[in-house]
Amino acid sequence: MSTTDFDFYQGEWTVANRRLKDFLEERSGWEEFTAVSRASRHWANFDEIEFPTMGFKGLTLRLYDTEREEWSLYWSNDRRGVLDPPVVGRFGPEGRGVFYGDDTYQGKDVRVRFLWSDITATTATWEQAFSVDGEETWLTNWVMESVRRG
Repeated sequence: MSTTDFDFYQGEWTVANRRLKDFLEERSGWEEFTAVSRASRHWANFDEIEFPTMGFKGLTLRLYDTEREEWSLYWSNDRRGVLDPPVVGRFGPEGRGVFYGDDTYQGKDVRVRFLWSDITATTATWEQAFSVDGEETWLTNWVMESVRRG
């Protein structure tokens, strides 16, 4: 774990998205769309993602707390213009990142989990899941499979 954990994501990526139409309803059906992500490292880690067919853009700000040795990941999009509450966590020795946080979705309190996995020089997978029962069960509601461009 270090300030360089997300360096693998620097650069430009084509992102295949698969997301539930309703993040809390498994039967709502999946929608698929592409995106382009551009990531860079400053004193923090940052990426901006554009979803051309969906009509919006988003960004993630990742900050590493050197005392706690953990990351805080903040999401925002141009539809709302605010930072969502962070998910916080770290990468394990196997190279998989797990991050948790609390948020609301359509007025319901949800526990949020982000997973970063299958990381190579040219690919990475991100997943979002929600729990409404104290982490007893998780519903994966968004998967992004990134492939490095160029």
